[in-house]
Amino acid sequence: MPRFAANLTLMFTERPFLDRFAAAAEAGFTAVEFLFPYDHPPEAIAERLARFGLTQALFNLPPGDWAAGERGLAALPDRFAELQAGAETGLTYAKATGVARLHLMAGMADARDPAAQDAYRRAVAWTAERVGREGLDLVLEPINARNMPGYFLNDFDITADLIRDLGLPNLKLQFDLYHCQILHGDVTTRLRDLMPMVGHVQTASVPARNEPGTGEMNDAFLFAELDYLGYAGFVGCEYNPAGGTGEGLGWFEPYRASQVREGTR
Repeated sequence: MPRFAANLTLMFTERPFLDRFAAAAEAGFTAVEFLFPYDHPPEAIAERLARFGLTQALFNLPPGDWAAGERGLAALPDRFAELQAGAETGLTYAKATGVARLHLMAGMADARDPAAQDAYRRAVAWTAERVGREGLDLVLEPINARNMPGYFLNDFDITADLIRDLGLPNLKLQFDLYHCQILHGDVTTRLRDLMPMVGHVQTASVPARNEPGTGEMNDAFLFAELDYLGYAGFVGCEYNPAGGTGEGLGWFEPYRASQVREGTR
């Protein structure tokens, strides 16, 4: 059975952020992810993980000024030094939380711009090497233009080609089932083709981005397919609960008993 990670940026928002760790554990989750931890000291995050026996599955490296609409720095040619500094900040939190993989956001840039393409390739290669020195994987996630208009990385095939071309052992694909369905469809075939490079999976229903099982995809089939393909990583629950988080966890009930507390990565 898949190992699910509650996304604490979107789930359990009825509580303050640091209280969501307890809520996830009470609901039966053994792992968590979130977009960013940087509003809280790394020690505070680490203490919650340890107290509730939770594994940190993923978080994003610093994205620039999120409140101002920035969504990453990697494809921005004049922001490389800031990206490097952000990687060091992210690694401080990685060490505290024991996370094994970090997501590098690409940023808002024209995917056809040669300068942005060169900047992105340079940033990905540098960041993968830097986090690799700490024993961590770097994941790249294509994001659909409906949710994030203007985002540089918006194609699974282009992302896969870059990962193959760079050939870095710790550079992986973050396969979001929701984004793949909106961008391309044919999710099962892409999962089968790309599984050797998948480092993290995320899920949400399409089109509303609510609980699995409430949209056009057969989410239970896809979860079973992950098992069939031998995927041993986490499935991040990056969805917006349609109502209260707890009330919408009926989809999770068949998987709850199979969740295993690792205590580490």
